[in-house]
Amino acid sequence: MSIQEANLSFEQQIKQGIPSELPSAKPYLAGLNRAPKRKDILTQDEKQLAVRNALRYFPKAWHKELAAEFAQELKDFGRIYMYRFKPNYELKARSVHDYPAKCQQAAAIMLMIDNNLDPAVAQHPEELITYGGNGAVFQNWAQYLLAMKYLSEMAEDQTLHIYSGHPMGLFPSSKDAPRVVVTNGMMIPNYSKPDDWEKFNALGVTQYGQMTAGSFMYIGPQGIVHGTTITVMNAFRKVLEKGQTPQGKIFLTAGLGGMSGAQPKAGNIANCITVCAEVNPAAATKRHQQGWVDELIDNMDELVARVQKAQANEEVVSIAFIGNVVDVWETFYEQEIFVHLGSDQTSLHNPWSGGYYPVDISYEESNRLIREEPELFKVKVQETLKRHADAVNKHTARGTYFFDYGNAFLLEASRAGGDVMAENGIDFKYPSYVQDILGPMCFDYGFGPFRWVCTSGKPEDLDKTDAIAAQVLNKIMAESPEEIQQQMQDNITWIKDAKQNKLVVGSQARILYADAQGRIEIAKAFNNAIERGEIGPVVLGRDHHDVSGTDSPFRETSNIYDGSRFTADMAIHNVIGDSFRGATWVSIHNGGGVGWGEVINGGFGMLLDGSADAERRLQSMLMFDVNNGIARRSWARNEEANFAIKREMARTPKLKVTLANVVDDDILDDLSF
Repeated sequence: MSIQEANLSFEQQIKQGIPSELPSAKPYLAGLNRAPKRKDILTQDEKQLAVRNALRYFPKAWHKELAAEFAQELKDFGRIYMYRFKPNYELKARSVHDYPAKCQQAAAIMLMIDNNLDPAVAQHPEELITYGGNGAVFQNWAQYLLAMKYLSEMAEDQTLHIYSGHPMGLFPSSKDAPRVVVTNGMMIPNYSKPDDWEKFNALGVTQYGQMTAGSFMYIGPQGIVHGTTITVMNAFRKVLEKGQTPQGKIFLTAGLGGMSGAQPKAGNIANCITVCAEVNPAAATKRHQQGWVDELIDNMDELVARVQKAQANEEVVSIAFIGNVVDVWETFYEQEIFVHLGSDQTSLHNPWSGGYYPVDISYEESNRLIREEPELFKVKVQETLKRHADAVNKHTARGTYFFDYGNAFLLEASRAGGDVMAENGIDFKYPSYVQDILGPMCFDYGFGPFRWVCTSGKPEDLDKTDAIAAQVLNKIMAESPEEIQQQMQDNITWIKDAKQNKLVVGSQARILYADAQGRIEIAKAFNNAIERGEIGPVVLGRDHHDVSGTDSPFRETSNIYDGSRFTADMAIHNVIGDSFRGATWVSIHNGGGVGWGEVINGGFGMLLDGSADAERRLQSMLMFDVNNGIARRSWARNEEANFAIKREMARTPKLKVTLANVVDDDILDDLSF
């Protein structure tokens, strides 16, 4: 570290952006959870172009030294991350008041960016990857420095436009416009295939923002825990007989890295036995140390004995198995261990770059194959997917309820030739969790993952918001129709128990599922508490995995049956509609959850500061943000959505939605074509 670097305060480092003097090179630290080395996909000319692209962030006098360094990074990692320019201050969500900014909205966005890069939150923080194996906040550290500098300079009538991590610049706008507009991976359709993404990402011209990484709205495992909890609870309700409880029943799944510790924690909350396999020992150990999983086992015989004991004693326990989930499925079948629920949360949206690992090959050898023999790695992954599908099929023949958790497991298994297709050769033989659970039970009614972050950083502020949210939900539930009573009760129980489940990692954040009415009333109550000085400012947001934010034919919109599930109008309208109704920032991504080219998803962030203007914005934007999706689902003839949109129109006279007329089957059956 240079003398100048050592003498600069946190605020000064933010304000300087790209430093005025070339920082000293940083050693490559071993022992950290580093991103996998990416495929060597560029030609010699393209590699030169990648370095040329990287050098444009820096003064010409630095180019010769940095060119060699960046070329080596590209050779070693398949990407240019610019490790030298990672800031020396601790990356974490500070209080909103600690950030140097001319407007509070900009400071709140800076807080959210830092939270997404906090090592306690991020999967591969050195590479600016938050989760999912490749879900990036920025492509490189120069982009981070430049974005933070722009935010520190931003006025209330400027907007920062970010192109796949690159801060294009501050543009004049208006006070009512979003402060930041983010796009990630928005490729021309014919150039949105896996190798296209690898190539253009390596060139430094696009990136995969996942769902909430590239939009600065990831809040650690908690966000996924809630959705997984709702799913697992309702899955057990589907399969258990009256009077049975989940205690002593097994939920078998995989993935503790890209999807963090959600599944074991959700299993604990749902009161079952969770077995979650993870091939990366560092990821499994991290989640165990953080308290997201109860026990850590790396021996199959020990796992079998422990699970059998847990079954006999009807325990509630979560177990991380360091190894491949295919071995677990096969061994449990041989040992006649009955699995009630089965799923998978490996990062199969990214199957060829570390999102899913082949069986019978070590983790280390697999990482070598990714870099040095990518075609062989692909063959091994596809062989494993077929074996994985075969093992699942054996269990489901015994009565296991298996659901696709939207990570592209069934999609990639089908592409590998696995036996996962229904008799019609079009649909999968297993439902996605959206088709069977979250779609009809939650999304069609408008219930989805509403999030908030207390920007003061004070745990007591989070406690107060929990209490406010619970009070609001109880009041709404007393007047709610029977159709949504279960959803209301599940979320009241969730928010009441949230603190004792120790869900906070990084920022003081919370999530619960609420419909438009719930989100608006909770947000208004927060804004009033801020105005009274009871709590500090609050950032609102949501997962893109929601009612309106995402068009994804095998996940969020998999329960759309009018033929439109492969269209992306809803997500585009969502982000445009939110942008002029009051969002503080908006984002739209190609990819997320199930992979680049498979989904378009959009999100927002909104700062509540206690003002009347904030209340105006939240009422307008949150109403549209939810009902845009309900309207689309109603037009697809989803019965629950039809109920929900009619109820909203009765409540909101200026809302007028086109309703579908239902056709009798016998009229169509009599037609000849």
